[in-house]
Amino acid sequence: MHNICALRPLEFNHRKLLILRGSPCHLPIVCCSEIKCKTDLLSCVDDDLSMCRNLTVLYLYDNQISKICNLGFASNLTNLYMQNNNKSCIENLSSLHKLSKLFLGGNSITVVEGLDELKSLKELHVEGQKLPRGEKLVFDPRSISSLSETLCILNISKNNIDEIWDLAPLRKLTHLYATDNQLQDIQEIETVFRQWSQLRLLNLNRKPVCHKPKYRDRLITACRILEDLDGKQINELSRQFLINWKASKDAKKKLDDGKDIKEQTTNPLTTDFRMGPQHPFAHERSSSLSKPSEYASPALHFEYKETAEEKRSRGINIPVRTGRL
Repeated sequence: MHNICALRPLEFNHRKLLILRGSPCHLPIVCCSEIKCKTDLLSCVDDDLSMCRNLTVLYLYDNQISKICNLGFASNLTNLYMQNNNKSCIENLSSLHKLSKLFLGGNSITVVEGLDELKSLKELHVEGQKLPRGEKLVFDPRSISSLSETLCILNISKNNIDEIWDLAPLRKLTHLYATDNQLQDIQEIETVFRQWSQLRLLNLNRKPVCHKPKYRDRLITACRILEDLDGKQINELSRQFLINWKASKDAKKKLDDGKDIKEQTTNPLTTDFRMGPQHPFAHERSSSLSKPSEYASPALHFEYKETAEEKRSRGINIPVRTGRL
């Protein structure tokens, strides 16, 4: 009996979990820490598992499970494998505070959500979801924010993803698998990857962005400690050469920009936007304003003559002519 209780891994293949009820199977189930239930028949997690208080690893892949339930007992669970089931959403995982690895590839999930309480999650695998035509896998910002301090490995391959802005908060990522998607914007990818200072492995194979000019060079300089890009090791000498080349290029651009700014502040052709280069005042603005120019409009002079009546009203004595002229 002692040997039975000491049994750790327990595997049930091609049979229903319901048959585990009753003696003598209860003892090994209670004591085991790892259970593999690959039956092709399971549609939900059976209540019998609630006896497994010491359960740390649970394999439920290749079944017909459509909903995660009855896992509230598994407070010690660290690894959950649920690939290739019929799940359309992620739910009822909030009690799994010790969960560090979650495998959900090959389901029908459209939104990565419901992970807010998984404060220990380090690996998330959601590759190859069976999505409706024209749809892509999207990410709930709350879940991504909650995983920003823990998640290290992320697999999002084969999900029609065309942008990764929503993943930018995952600054602890060390491994990203994102093959067979629709990423095209190399500048967006560079911007996001610069925030992932710990990224060591990156796989973007079979994407439009892979055909962009200098794709590999740009990503190596964006991810300073990257060791493997698309399955190819990065030579340290090559990395340093590219980093130095980019630094030199940026310095030259900064110098050229500084020269342009200086010219703009000293050249009146660019400082006075109201005047084009062909305007007659553009070249001699200060002098042309102080003296007549052949382009200037002729001055108009008005002379006002005061009448005799107006002069008398101001007290000016004006003699009145009398007699003949």
